[in-house]
Amino acid sequence: MKHTVEMVVLAVGAFLALVGAGFAQDRLFGAHMWVLFFVLLGGTLVLLRRVDFRPAAAGRRAGETEYFDEVVKYGVIATVFWGVVGFLVGVVVALQLAFPDLNVEPWFNFGRMRPLHTSAVIFAFGGNALIATSFYVVQRTSRARLFGGDLGWFVFWGYQLFIVLAASGYLLGITQSREYAEPEWYVDLWLTIVWVAYLVAFLGTIMKRKEPHIYVANWFYLAFIVTIAMLHVVNNLAVPVSFLGSKSYSAFSGVQDALTQWWYGHNAVGFFLTAGFLAMMYYFIPKQVNRPVYSYRLSIIHFWALIFMYIWAGPHHLHYTAL
Repeated sequence: MKHTVEMVVLAVGAFLALVGAGFAQDRLFGAHMWVLFFVLLGGTLVLLRRVDFRPAAAGRRAGETEYFDEVVKYGVIATVFWGVVGFLVGVVVALQLAFPDLNVEPWFNFGRMRPLHTSAVIFAFGGNALIATSFYVVQRTSRARLFGGDLGWFVFWGYQLFIVLAASGYLLGITQSREYAEPEWYVDLWLTIVWVAYLVAFLGTIMKRKEPHIYVANWFYLAFIVTIAMLHVVNNLAVPVSFLGSKSYSAFSGVQDALTQWWYGHNAVGFFLTAGFLAMMYYFIPKQVNRPVYSYRLSIIHFWALIFMYIWAGPHHLHYTAL
């Protein structure tokens, strides 16, 4: 019975979101739970139309030996969609600076639209590009189907849910006031779950590879996945005021808080916008020109130079401060 498990999980999630909205400790958490409820309810209805109650065919699943490219195609579509949204919000933000009357209180003022723009371009547009291309590249350089069966779908749709929750949170005013890390504790927890699933799918594919060599693009992708996980978890360590409320307090304060934030902020650039996109370069440029990498040894030096140096450079964002 195809899609039945996913449909049940979404339905249960929608019910829990409805309960969360009913018992919310503050108005903002309640509003966010309503957003989550309608998203999950919509997903449940879509899957309900696709459920096949016929018994699954015996034997090997069809297409098991082929690459899992359907999730990659969805990822490319999502990349284009979120790119258009992110850039459009950027145009609106620029117009708000030139024409202050375009600030619409409270949801569409500059203070809420500007982080929506930056996060949409970095994490929605860039993140979908990275996930889609990493799934494409790791399968071909490993000569193996993506590990985990439908785990790739969980990563893709789970990440889209994170984007929706983060974006709606920006406009509602749900924020930790941390640059590039605005979403509150419960959204951060969901992203952690999705990101661990992403690591399992990617690393599992490498571990079951038929190609003995691990191509350098996969080194960069793996560094991006692991480092972002570490940055996300440490920078977002916080204690929620209530498990049914939106507010939390950071585990850090003062100079330590600033240092942790810009260790994260700098490496969001260094490992999200640099290492992952270098991985794309190392695969797609040689493929486009139909030539091997000029010097594979130099590419490995490049990798370790980036990894050892970039991660410690965050404090330069805090020159002329108490740090």
